[in-house]
Formats: sequence, structure tokens, C-alpha cells
Amino acid sequence: MSLPFVAWVFVFNYLPLWGWTMAFQNFRPGRGLFDQEWAGLTHFRMLLQDDMFYLVLRNTLAMSLMGLIAGFTVPIVFAVLLNEVRNIVFKRFVQTVSYLPHFVSWVVVAGLVTKMLSTQNGIVNDVLLWTGLIHEPVQFMAKGEWFWGIVTAADVWKETGWNTIIYLAAIAGIGPELYEAARVDGASRVRQIWHITLPGIRTTIIILLIMSIGHLISIGFEKQFLLGNNLVREYSQVLDLYALNYGLGMGRFSFGTAINMFNSLVSVILLLVANGLFKRFTNESIM
Repeated sequence: MSLPFVAWVFVFNYLPLWGWTMAFQNFRPGRGLFDQEWAGLTHFRMLLQDDMFYLVLRNTLAMSLMGLIAGFTVPIVFAVLLNEVRNIVFKRFVQTVSYLPHFVSWVVVAGLVTKMLSTQNGIVNDVLLWTGLIHEPVQFMAKGEWFWGIVTAADVWKETGWNTIIYLAAIAGIGPELYEAARVDGASRVRQIWHITLPGIRTTIIILLIMSIGHLISIGFEKQFLLGNNLVREYSQVLDLYALNYGLGMGRFSFGTAINMFNSLVSVILLLVANGLFKRFTNESIM
């Protein structure tokens, strides 16, 4: 029964790795794979000598770390708080509303964020003006130093509810007798969370953290592409967008492949290092 899924993974995840050979060639469309001119490590040297590469690497790492911290801790806190809600109807309502944004495309989310932060009838500027915190509308989308925070906040809003599901499932697997024994011993709800709930989902937290570290620089480009503009270009460019613009967009297919190959190799190294460290200090690992 698993054979079709194994074949699917092989065809779409492992077979395309053959295309990495393009990074070592001066690839020209229309020629066979073995009829290309071999260039060795030329494109990798060009990549490491390009000042733009270090700029987009900075942006990628900054947004990745911010997304890792906020996007990893907020769902845990939200799941713990939601688990403490005793009104089942209200709990299900909040959970449903919270994970619905996951199914909304980034095109729609980017439009909502841009409209909310707009200087013309944007709700954020209207509230700040009404409270007297500012005296004139602020152009949030034109300030590069705020771009990372805007992207991180939008991503947290979109994915928190969906990421909470797995933690709620892990919490549901904790035996209720542990909570009953803690209540008999006089433990408060905060103590129950600290000594029962969090240790009970410790394995789930560590496994997801390892996987998140492995995808630290593979953050895609959709939200940066849709929320970015020329005024914040120095802060919105990330590795995947860099590969799209300077690789595929300019017909430099080999250069774009080298960028993506660097991205994948770093992700694998981060995954192995994180897994090794957690296995050594916590005896938890994913392999």
C-alpha cells in the first residue's frame, strides 16, 4: 500500500536532484544534459563574490530567526491557553477561527496587510491617530527597517492556528489522571501546566523545533514578493527570490541552480547539527 507514495516521493523529491548538475555547467536550453559546457565551481565562486548574495542572506537569516522564535513559541502558548478553556463551544469556535487563515492564499493576506497598514483609511493608522499616538499617517510599507516585523507578524497570524493543532493533539494524549493527582496535591493550574502539560508535549516540541531549524533558510519567497516593493528592496530580498530574479528571470539557469543547491545543502547541515545536539543533550531526535 505504501509503494505508490514511495514512488511519488522518489519521482518528485529525489529524481529532480539530477538537475543539480546544471550548477556545474553553463546550461543552455535546447541542448542535452551531457552536451552542456562544464563550468566546474565557476557559478559558486560568482555567488560568493556577489555582494547582493550576502545582503539577501542577511535578510533570509533575519526573517528566518524572527519567524522561528515567534512562529514556534506562539502556537505552543496558544495551544496551552486553549487547552485550559473549559467551555467546549467557545474552545471549538476559537480553534476554528484561528486556523482558517491557513487556507487563505498569501495573495489575499498580502492585500489585507497592505490595506490595514495603508495611509488612506488603513485601520492601523486610524487607530493610532484616534489614540493620539501619532499625528500623521505612517507609511509602514515604505520603511525597510519595519519590513521584517511586518512579514513575521503576518506569518504568525496566518499559521498560528494551524500549527496549534499538533500541540493540542499531543496535549490530548496526556493522561487525565496526572491532572487529577496534581489537583489532589493542591497544584494550581499554572503548576499543572508547568509540571504536566509542557513536559507531556516535550518530545513533540523538540521534534518540531529540529525540523524548523532544518528549514531555517528555506522560507520561500511568496510573502516577501507580495509584501515587498522598491522602497524596501534591500530588506525584502531573500535567497529564493534572489534565485528567481537573478537566475530564472535573467536566464542564468546554472547560477539559479547554484543558489538553490547552496540553500538545500545548508538546510541539510542545519538539520543534522540540530538533530545531533538535541540527541546528545536531550536524547530526542528525528533520526
